[in-house]
Amino acid sequence: MIPRWPLLMVVAACAAEPPDATEADLTDRRNPFEAPVATNAEPPVAYPLELFEQGVEGTVILRLFADETGTIVPESTTVAEGSGYPQLDSAALAGVASMMFAPARREGTPVSAVFYQPVHFRLPSATTQGERQ
Repeated sequence: MIPRWPLLMVVAACAAEPPDATEADLTDRRNPFEAPVATNAEPPVAYPLELFEQGVEGTVILRLFADETGTIVPESTTVAEGSGYPQLDSAALAGVASMMFAPARREGTPVSAVFYQPVHFRLPSATTQGERQ
């Protein structure tokens, strides 16, 4: 069985913006934008067993597109920044199908959005105080 518990999935997205956003939209304070938020109770990404046993850690940044219901559009998913380990990158991509998000919102209304989601692969001994295992 591939361990899932050593993986910490950051709940808040790093950055988000609607795919058709203009610079004025992004800076308009009267038009607040809330990024999609991960809602999985358990991390949906499995740590590759071989890399886990070798003590390999890394972070993969995924570029995702969620529709107005928060559903990820799989064909829009890409690795924005790799970890340096193809197996970690592949594991992060494989977990996308199980990722669940509350939709992005603009002025309280659900909207579709492109956003960046970090996936952290960390060993239990590497967690810091305050992080969940």
